[in-house]
Amino acid sequence: MSSISAQGVVERASAELSKRINGLGLRSKHHHNNSSSGSSPTSGSGKTSVMERVTNVLCGGSSNNHNNINSSDKPSKLTGKQQQQISKITGGGSIIGPSNGPTSLSNLGNNISGVGSNHSTPNLIRKMSNHHHTPQHHHQSPMMAYKQQVYIPPPPVTVEQLFYDERFLSKFFLYFNPVERRTLAQVCVRWRDLLYRSPRYWTGLLPVIQCREFRQSSNQDRVKLYNSLIRRGFHAVSLFGATDEDALDLVHSFPLASKHVHILSLRCASISDRGLEALMDHLQALFELELAGCNEITEAGLWACLTPRIVSLSLADCINVADEAVGAVAQLLPSLYEFSLQAYHVTDAALGYFSPKQSHSLNILRLQSCWELTNHGVVNIVTDDGVELIAENLQKLRALDLSWCPRITDAALEYIACDLNQLEELTLDRCVHITDIGVGYISTMLSLTALFMRWCTQIRDFGLQHLCSMRNLQVLSLAGCPQLTSSGLSSLIQLRHLQELELTNCPGSSQELFEYLREHLPRCLIIE
Repeated sequence: MSSISAQGVVERASAELSKRINGLGLRSKHHHNNSSSGSSPTSGSGKTSVMERVTNVLCGGSSNNHNNINSSDKPSKLTGKQQQQISKITGGGSIIGPSNGPTSLSNLGNNISGVGSNHSTPNLIRKMSNHHHTPQHHHQSPMMAYKQQVYIPPPPVTVEQLFYDERFLSKFFLYFNPVERRTLAQVCVRWRDLLYRSPRYWTGLLPVIQCREFRQSSNQDRVKLYNSLIRRGFHAVSLFGATDEDALDLVHSFPLASKHVHILSLRCASISDRGLEALMDHLQALFELELAGCNEITEAGLWACLTPRIVSLSLADCINVADEAVGAVAQLLPSLYEFSLQAYHVTDAALGYFSPKQSHSLNILRLQSCWELTNHGVVNIVTDDGVELIAENLQKLRALDLSWCPRITDAALEYIACDLNQLEELTLDRCVHITDIGVGYISTMLSLTALFMRWCTQIRDFGLQHLCSMRNLQVLSLAGCPQLTSSGLSSLIQLRHLQELELTNCPGSSQELFEYLREHLPRCLIIE
């Protein structure tokens, strides 16, 4: 006997189901007319009986449902071989047909009878919607109706199945932070694939490649790692301890990086100008670059590699970075938005390179541990060699970091307060020559919302009185200021909009002071 085709199985099954539904309706009507007025509630009305039987027929039935079917119902004419072929087509799950309105998955699971009791029997559900009564649907072929149905996998019935269920895991993973999800991705292949599929699970993380270990792996493993970065939606990558060979390997093994990598960080790397140039030529979508501890990169390399698309640049602990490197930044990056510089050998002359090219772009400037900068250098930044041209040069500056610049004094703060009237964040950590007079200049900056003056050793309680007039201040750090007393610090309760106050290593602080501040500033985070 020749084997029956899948289409034949579906057509015969649909015809048989239609016959049984019609037969159930006729028998139900007959039983309803002949039933007595004292019939038991379990028999119900004809309409209820029909729906119960239709559900039993379409869902394959469970042991409980078979007990409710009268012995006069016709058995299914499908052979065991035909039923086995239908089970292979449906995969043992549920198939939901089109309907007029949305139906939640939970309701569908509740309406399916026999789920979990008989996994070998396929569940076929066809919603009886209003539009099924139109003439055009009566003439629809069974094969077309089957194609319009959507496959729904059966709900999990055991704990093991639950932890493999995609719908459950998609919500389960949300209870963990991105760092914890790194461990969850190592539980099994199923969890890893689901976590890698959605970039939302990995937001806020920076993938760091340890190049010393990474170069010992096979080329296939390196390609897999690069592909996993794309799957997880990473647009940033950090190379730790990279060499020129590692840079060239990324260029050859990670071709998609040319369009997908927007942020590159090179830390503690022995990469030279040649390797940096290869990376910059390959990463055509790069707009943020960080170089930290890259002692082989020279000023000539920066002149050759920097492209105008860079809007954020950070240079730290690069021994070859000096005044000429700052000149390259100022000349080659007209769209620079954020510039962070930590260099011991940068002098005031470097800051003279800033010109009106940065007038509408530079918003954040961080000059950390620039030991040779003086007030004159700050004048060059703020007023362009002492002339009041800030409206043309750095009119959009929002953040300025002058931490660890020990030659900065109150005179520099006067320039800043007078001309940077849109400044929102100012960092003066370890500026040991700043006094209460400079704090008085700062207190006139109405736009300032964050002020950091850690270890400014000459600030006294009188300076705090100036700060109390800054009604828009939200973040304040006075950590390590030794001359502040408990009386002066208690006056900070006048800053009603303060959200964060750092008072670590302040000799004038005490537990009584912290309790007093928390009582009067209930919405402020007090960092002891």
